[in-house]
Amino acid sequence: VQLQACGGGLVQPGGSLRLSCEVSGLTFRIYSPGWFRHTPGKEREFVAAKSYRSGSAFYADSVKGRFTVSRDNARNTVYLQMSSLKPEDTGVYYCAVSGYYSYSDLTSKVKYDHWGQGTQVTVSS
Repeated sequence: VQLQACGGGLVQPGGSLRLSCEVSGLTFRIYSPGWFRHTPGKEREFVAAKSYRSGSAFYADSVKGRFTVSRDNARNTVYLQMSSLKPEDTGVYYCAVSGYYSYSDLTSKVKYDHWGQGTQVTVSS
């Protein structure tokens, strides 16, 4: 199984970025993809996920209204559209896939089976 994340970079506050993560080696449509981030001084934290069963999207409070998670099963890819970026969004963003589908499970990093390598996002003027 491989997860290849890309799309990170340097962006000014208020700007936008779209992260992509292509998944191979498993049946993507029966997994829930999620995004986590590791910001300076913090543990790896949940950002967003999309349930494979209901199609519902879940978000951390800190990104609600600014980030959107989506998936393309035909391309085995999950996206994270990030808008109105803030300096505190700076960090390494990781994609992951989980066999679970509920909010309580998908917000927990221990419920994910496979992880990508991470992509750096820096929000700075």
